[in-house]
Amino acid sequence: MDSIVRTREIPVVEEVDVAVCGGGPGGIMAALAAARGGARTALVERYGFVGGMATAGLVAPISEFMYNGRLVVGGIPWEFVERLVAVGGAQVEMPLGNVSFSVEAYKLVAQRMLLEAGVALHLHAYLSDCRMDGGRVTHAVLEGKSGPWALGARRFIDATGDGDLAALAGVPMASYPGPTQPASLCFLLGGVDTDRVEKIHHAQQGVNYHIESLRDGLLEIARTRPIPSFGGPWMCYVMADGYVQVNMTRVQADMLDERDRTRAECRLREDVHALVAVLKENFEPFRNAVLLATAPQAGVRETRHIRGVHVLTGEEYRTGVHFEDTVARGAHPIDIHAAQGSGQKCEFLEEAACIPYRSLVAEGFPNLAVASRCFSADREASASARVMGSVMGIGQAAGAAAALGLETGRGFPDLDVAELRRRLLALGAVL
Repeated sequence: MDSIVRTREIPVVEEVDVAVCGGGPGGIMAALAAARGGARTALVERYGFVGGMATAGLVAPISEFMYNGRLVVGGIPWEFVERLVAVGGAQVEMPLGNVSFSVEAYKLVAQRMLLEAGVALHLHAYLSDCRMDGGRVTHAVLEGKSGPWALGARRFIDATGDGDLAALAGVPMASYPGPTQPASLCFLLGGVDTDRVEKIHHAQQGVNYHIESLRDGLLEIARTRPIPSFGGPWMCYVMADGYVQVNMTRVQADMLDERDRTRAECRLREDVHALVAVLKENFEPFRNAVLLATAPQAGVRETRHIRGVHVLTGEEYRTGVHFEDTVARGAHPIDIHAAQGSGQKCEFLEEAACIPYRSLVAEGFPNLAVASRCFSADREASASARVMGSVMGIGQAAGAAAALGLETGRGFPDLDVAELRRRLLALGAVL
């Protein structure tokens, strides 16, 4: 393969205490926790808005904040939900505490909270490399319209979802056999008779919110003629009658390979239009449906997992093991989508599970932590904790840890975890 060698000077545009790479649910909470802890904080995001899968992926609802009648994700994440509700941009579906929301309200409220906290936002910036000094990350290298530039920091938090910064830094990654979970391109429909669509309010514990009547009808149609692969389908209320967010497409792809990802997203876009036509032709509530938007990017369920100090296992997760260093909770079912076909494993928890701090950090990397679904877990544990509510709790913990480490001069793996937990509890976290 031909290659090009290029050497150029890259300006260091800013130096901060904490740099958060990725502006999704985990990154937002990490940046807020770090900034409120007294750290000069910058957040880097490749899109022109924050929100990650909630906004760029049209993934809804935000799940889950409550379990067995108790709040399980608290602190800054719950404050964010309350502020969304206050501007009319969300409603909490009780008793489970899933959150239906407006994408535009999500973008605005998150942006307001970050700017209020003094976080420096760097939008339209794509992480491409990093500079290392031993095991320490010294700079993140970003690409933008103005060319490459570098962001220096004393602490870095990888909230990219795919573990991009961790991979660039050389953090060891876990390897699991078999294909990863499929990607899905979510879409927004208008003109739907939502009064006649069941399960668009994701409220009850222990219920898989796929719509059985639609699923059975689609499977029957697929016996007589080809239709695109689908899962669920799942649909969610988006704060206005007649509108639903739809999650039903699926395709297997290596979402870390831009060529395969391009192929997959082209296929998914074709599938969206084909499936909307099937819904309109065969199901009365969708006769007048209009496809209003597809997500800017496919929703990614699984790519990298760091090999951290502790690998959280499915057995630990489902049995509710409480760790001395628990810093976040998860209550979503263990939710594994088949790589091929329409199958799904959905195993509900008896109690909200615990996520240990040791799964956010890796030995030998003193100033790097993760705040996204790439944290150190096996496939079963990750299949639950990858959702937005859990990731928000993980992000809050990573940001608070960064601020504490700066204050005490200790690296991420060597923090006083008891003190970290005290600070998280003071924020309102549920541990």
